Amino acid sequence: MTTTYSSELIFPLGKLHSHSSSIVEFPRGQLLVCWYMGSGERKADDVRIMGATKPLKGGAWSRPFVLADTPGFPDTNCVLAVNGDGRLWLFYGMQLDNNWENTLLKYKVGRKIGKWDEMGVVPLKPGDEEFPAEVRAKLPQVIAAYPELEKYRAELLAMADNKLKRRMGWMGRCKPLIEGKRMLLPLYSDGYNFSLIAMTEDGGATWTCSKPLIGPGAVQPALVRRNDGTLMAFCRNNGPAPHRILVSESKDSGMTWSVATPNTLLNPGSSVDVLKLKDSRWLLCYNDTENGRHQLALSFSEDEGKTWIGTIHLDDSEKASKSYPSLLQASDGSIHITYSFSATGGEAIRHAQLS
Repeated sequence: MTTTYSSELIFPLGKLHSHSSSIVEFPRGQLLVCWYMGSGERKADDVRIMGATKPLKGGAWSRPFVLADTPGFPDTNCVLAVNGDGRLWLFYGMQLDNNWENTLLKYKVGRKIGKWDEMGVVPLKPGDEEFPAEVRAKLPQVIAAYPELEKYRAELLAMADNKLKRRMGWMGRCKPLIEGKRMLLPLYSDGYNFSLIAMTEDGGATWTCSKPLIGPGAVQPALVRRNDGTLMAFCRNNGPAPHRILVSESKDSGMTWSVATPNTLLNPGSSVDVLKLKDSRWLLCYNDTENGRHQLALSFSEDEGKTWIGTIHLDDSEKASKSYPSLLQASDGSIHITYSFSATGGEAIRHAQLS
């Protein structure tokens, strides 16, 4: 397999922290990217959601513009999606006290970029009985495999019993899985250090929550569906060694999830993304190291994630940090990747296109 790519900065390197991008095609024939930008994480209130556009068939990226800004509060971890009725969704987290654990999941939706028909907070209500019961059922299996996590058992159980902590702190990172009016939005919590899925069956009018996706630091899940209907989640590993991508599966369309376990692919505690291509191959983008984000890999699978082949590295000659990828296959079949890029001279978002 021969794969080549071209890459470019969406905007020049700068001093502001620029991170966690998401890419969609909207409207048809135009690329739209968002990311968050500000003075820093966990300390600054000037962080806001920025965007840029570019024609799919060539041309330059637009100057960055503001997509969302809650005055006096940091807005982070943005996710773009186009649902079955052609509306553009922007999900992002507003931090109440500069801590990830106290984040509100906000949204905007509309038919034109920056012209929002509706905006608000996604109401998340994990089951008062189901959520703590699932934590109690799955946590022993995780601790048995990773005894060093025993010290967190009491804290996690107490958090699971706390109604407010169950309903706050859930953030997006990877794109939702959209099937008609149905949307599965993967979320994670830095407080719990595991994940869940927000689900809507009516185009976002109402939301429900899955049972938690639990593992040894299984966060920021990226979703893909196998031909037999099984949902797969590829997760960042925020837990102890071995530092590998964590994988979970759901046999009931995302309501319940197996305990996340490591596969063979390296992960240094950094986000991944997965995409099912139009030719049925899967594409995975991830940092294939155990330490550091200096190496960003693309791998293909022809057997629905059982094995991965044809690995290439993006901007491999650059001595820089490359992380938090977002994948898109556009209407013309072209494949696009955006990712955080940090080098001498500052930070930016970079865009790559596969041949």
